[in-house]
Formats: sequence, C-alpha cells, structure tokens
Amino acid sequence: MAVVPFPDPQHNKAGSSLDEGVDPFEDRVGKMSFLEHLDELRKRLVHSLIALTAGVAVACIFINRIFDFIMRPLQQMLPAGGTLIYTEPTEAFMLYVKIGIIGGLIIAAPLIMWQVWLFITPALYSNEKRFAVPFVVLSSAGFVAGTAFSHYIAFPLMWRFFATFSSDFVTFMPRLQPAFALYVRLLLALGLVFQMPSVVFFLAKMGVITARWMIRQFKYAILVMFVLAALITPSADMASQTIVAVPMIGLYIISIAIAWIFGKRTPKPSA
Repeated sequence: MAVVPFPDPQHNKAGSSLDEGVDPFEDRVGKMSFLEHLDELRKRLVHSLIALTAGVAVACIFINRIFDFIMRPLQQMLPAGGTLIYTEPTEAFMLYVKIGIIGGLIIAAPLIMWQVWLFITPALYSNEKRFAVPFVVLSSAGFVAGTAFSHYIAFPLMWRFFATFSSDFVTFMPRLQPAFALYVRLLLALGLVFQMPSVVFFLAKMGVITARWMIRQFKYAILVMFVLAALITPSADMASQTIVAVPMIGLYIISIAIAWIFGKRTPKPSA
C-alpha cells in the first residue's frame, strides 16, 4: 500500500507564492514593524538633510546674485526714492542666511522628493512602484512652478497693492525682515499648492480618486481653497486672497483633467 505524504503547509505556501509571482522581499517589506518604520524615516530624513546641505552650499556660492534677484524687484515697486530698511544689527546678515536656505531647498527639491517616495514605497504594490519617476518629476516641477508663480506674479501683485497706500502723510518703507517673511511665506505656500496635480496623478493611478468624484466635490473644493488662501495671505482683503485662490482653482481643474486621463480604469463586465 502506497503511503501518500501529508502536504507541508509551509511548502505549499511558498510554492503558491512563487506560482502567483509574489515577491518574498516585497512581502517582508510590507510587514515592517513600527521600529523599522521609524528607522526608515530617520534614514530618509538624514538623506534629505544631506541633500539640503549640498543645495545650501551651492546657493551660497551665488548668494549675491540670488539676493539681487529677490530684492531688486521689491525695491523697484516702492514709491520714488523708497528703499528697504533694517533696524537690527543682525537683520541683514540673517536675511542672507535665510535666502541661502530657501535657495538650497529649491535646488535640492528633486532629491528630497525622491526620499519622500522611497519612504512611502514599502506600502505600495509592485505595480504601483513604477510611478516613482513620474512622481519625482511632477512634484519637483510643481514646486519650482509654484515658487516661480509666487516670485513673478503673486507676490509682485500683492506687494504693489500694499504700496498703493502711500500718500503725502505716510511713506511705504518696509523693513527687510517682515518683507522677506511675507515673501517666503507665499513662496513655500504656493510651492506646496502646486503639488496638487502630482498628488492627484498618484492617487488617480491607484484608483483612490476619480475625475467624476472631483467634479462632484468642486463647490466644496472652492470653499476650501478660499479658506486656505485666507490663511496663506497676510491680510483679510479679498484682493490678496483672490490672487492666491485663482491659481488653486485652475490647478484643481487641471487635476480633474489629469485624473480623467490617467485614472485607473474599471474593467467593464463581460456579456
């Protein structure tokens, strides 16, 4: 009488994994412990800081050109004879330091976005990991586009609006620190806002959101955008809020088109 060996559950489990094409390494990564996640976060933060430090070093080489690039348009929009002033001994020096950090952040943006992607990769399936290059390219391009929009359009319009209140009794002579704080606040805010298309692209490819869902939420999105614009802008006037809210609405419409084109398609049931 032949003896039929009892199947080994571990053997069958491994065999089925191989038959189904499951990557054992991917399964191990997907089950990272809490401490392993913290270690991965620490590693990505360290790499991001290294990239930022390298970017700041490059920016410091061209610090005078960057300073002139930022400050000259601000001075030209002041009333005739107006100039930016500083009243604290360290104010101008700290301004150079902050400009170097902001410039380094923009230079290191692609490497930092790559570290962000590497941190979230373990939570993705293998077919979702191929979005790495589009995510890094779109997010980096979005950040640079947002900062460019802030520098060339949004901030000059806001700055010119504030300068119109000069009269025979009051003269607009802003200090360096508050002026640059406003500049950086709007710069970083719009850099993050312009990440909307890349985030929508990523979520649409995974099937988390759809273009139809975004269209249905359009009126709520407009309300949220104006609330965010009120938080970003330094004053409560509608002119400043509109300058920030209008590009956000435009980005939302572009994101709807991106979700429509690149969204995950639901297979139609066969007859």
